[in-house]
Amino acid sequence: MKRLTLSVLFLALLPAGQLMAQEHMHDEADQHEHMEHHDAAVKAIAPLFETVKGYLIASAELMPEELYSYRPSEEVRTFGQIIGHVASAQYLFCGTATDGTARPPENFGERTTKAGLVEAIKMGFEACDEAYAMDDMKAMEEVQLFGSTGTRLWVLNFNVTHDWEHYGNLVVYFRANGIVPPSSQGGM
Repeated sequence: MKRLTLSVLFLALLPAGQLMAQEHMHDEADQHEHMEHHDAAVKAIAPLFETVKGYLIASAELMPEELYSYRPSEEVRTFGQIIGHVASAQYLFCGTATDGTARPPENFGERTTKAGLVEAIKMGFEACDEAYAMDDMKAMEEVQLFGSTGTRLWVLNFNVTHDWEHYGNLVVYFRANGIVPPSSQGGM
């Protein structure tokens, strides 16, 4: 009896499944317009990017100029060097993701003034605006990064992870100097 009930249920639902499949099919003229609305994957990580972008820019603005040369130990980068590194990395990651330039206009890691590094990190993040607005069709295309093959979405996710890693470094630099980091200040 149970097998008969399941068979009847399956047969009853089969036409509905076929109708749903047909409803989602499109002719070629329809395809481009339809794909513009498929951007859920990039939209899922874009807010994470926007959050860390805000924290990193706020960090660059918050740290006093005299502490831009601070480093907790000689083996690690200074605060300013991390800001320059993150600024340059935006071009590498987002340029790779968009087929744009993967090189910054200069080596931001060589800038040493607070004003110059605040400008650099803003420029770096601005270079990513296009990347985090791409549609999923483009985001699923494969690209090469660091000798590995992955999707453009993988590159964007890698960038977000890299940014959070370095924001974590900066939190330690702030705390070691008695400064509350942006993410702990509230209001952001």
